[in-house]
Amino acid sequence: MATARLPRRFCRCACFCSENLYVARYGLHLRFRSEQQLRRDYGPILRSRGCVTPLDFQQLLAELEQEVERRRQLGQKSAARKALIASSYHPARPEIYSSLQDAALAPEFLGASEYSTSPGADLKGLLQRLETVSDEKRIYRVPVFTASFCQALLEELEHFEQSDMPKGRPNTMNNYGMLMSELGLDEPLVTPLRERFLQPLMALLFPECGGGCLDSHRAFVVKYALGQDLELGCHYDNAELTLNVALGKAFTGGALYFGGLFQAPAALREPLEVEHVVGQGVLHRGGQLHGARPLRTGERWNLIVWLRASTVRNHLCPMCCQKPDLVDDEGFGDGFTRDEPTTVDVCALT
Repeated sequence: MATARLPRRFCRCACFCSENLYVARYGLHLRFRSEQQLRRDYGPILRSRGCVTPLDFQQLLAELEQEVERRRQLGQKSAARKALIASSYHPARPEIYSSLQDAALAPEFLGASEYSTSPGADLKGLLQRLETVSDEKRIYRVPVFTASFCQALLEELEHFEQSDMPKGRPNTMNNYGMLMSELGLDEPLVTPLRERFLQPLMALLFPECGGGCLDSHRAFVVKYALGQDLELGCHYDNAELTLNVALGKAFTGGALYFGGLFQAPAALREPLEVEHVVGQGVLHRGGQLHGARPLRTGERWNLIVWLRASTVRNHLCPMCCQKPDLVDDEGFGDGFTRDEPTTVDVCALT
């Protein structure tokens, strides 16, 4: 089968520096362009959430300005951290950095991926190989990694966490964790996971979301522990599709909860709760509103892979819901491209 030509440069949308700025203490995602705009658009709801005094507002303003500047410098600083880690870090489990082997993957995941590429494969046959968590919300679960691979990956992640290497925040809502690209695990682990295994599944599960045209990703590990991040507020992902794999350790609490798509009215009415199972991955649409309940005991580590299709997002940025205003970025950026990939029928794998 012919394959699509990779574009030379990935981009982000300019809205990254002004839209969806998360303020944890008020539980809000804000648009920020100026002080006047902030007061006009969010004054009443900010006051209702506790931003009452002039000092409260000035502290919020300073926090937002700092976050905007952090986002502007994010790509360059991340590339610098990646280069330093590559030259100076000594892994505890170097075998993790070898190309992904089938032995690291759960038999159920291998079977579902193999079926998805077989002649005559269809959605009905694939669903017999996955757990359907919610047919209405189109949320699925499947074992992804073996227990031994989860343990080895966790040992490597903890070793890196305890090192003196610089660490970037995994995303704008989580404070603890790491970016797989900076650690050097994108190329050997996440990219083959996306290209060889996830894309055939997603092509059958979510064809209208670009499931068969996934050409980039953003992968990160998040850590929840007492005294650190405990829960995650409601949000949707900057992705067409998402894989969320529980790596460990022992914990109670921290269940995922899902509402409807973010565009829908009353999207969080009667949320669905989904408990984590170590080694298993939850597959869902990026636009599905979701969050994580508070951790009660232990530590929880999860690998999150935001799966992106430029053929979808080049037409509409999921964060500002407008035609993307493209800005060149490092690595995969936010999955946008200036040129449409040379297209063949890669979306129809049936």
